[in-house]
Amino acid sequence: MEVGSPKGYCERQPIMSDKPNLEEVTSFDKTKLKKTETQEKNPLPSKETIEQEKQAAS
Repeated sequence: MEVGSPKGYCERQPIMSDKPNLEEVTSFDKTKLKKTETQEKNPLPSKETIEQEKQAAS
């Protein structure tokens, strides 16, 4: 612990692994991405569908 530091606090110099490597993110070319359509695979049932199933089960 360094002199003058708050109790329990230990200052340390950041090391290389602490810093994220943003090189590939900043050089990424968004124009090479393909356009896609999002499709919901498992939609939740509507209130009407739930009520119909309740009526059919009783």
